[in-house]
Amino acid sequence: MKSPVVKRSIVVAGHKTSVSLEEAFWNGMKEISGLRNMTLSELVGEIDSNRQQGNLSSAIRLFVLDYFRSRAYAPAAAPDSKPQAQA
Repeated sequence: MKSPVVKRSIVVAGHKTSVSLEEAFWNGMKEISGLRNMTLSELVGEIDSNRQQGNLSSAIRLFVLDYFRSRAYAPAAAPDSKPQAQA
């Protein structure tokens, strides 16, 4: 049976490293980097520089989870809502 974890090489801060993530996390990273108009390497570098502990793969998983969780819980304006007129 094929492992759901995919290992890829990526350049972070000028150094090549390998990161093992499930395909869903790689897809999430690609989506986030595209929305931020940055490369995957730039985004991973940002995550790497901000992590407090743990390995890079774990830091990436937590970042992607937090990103999509915050989007899911962000209050959205109702599409039919209109500003109320002042009397």
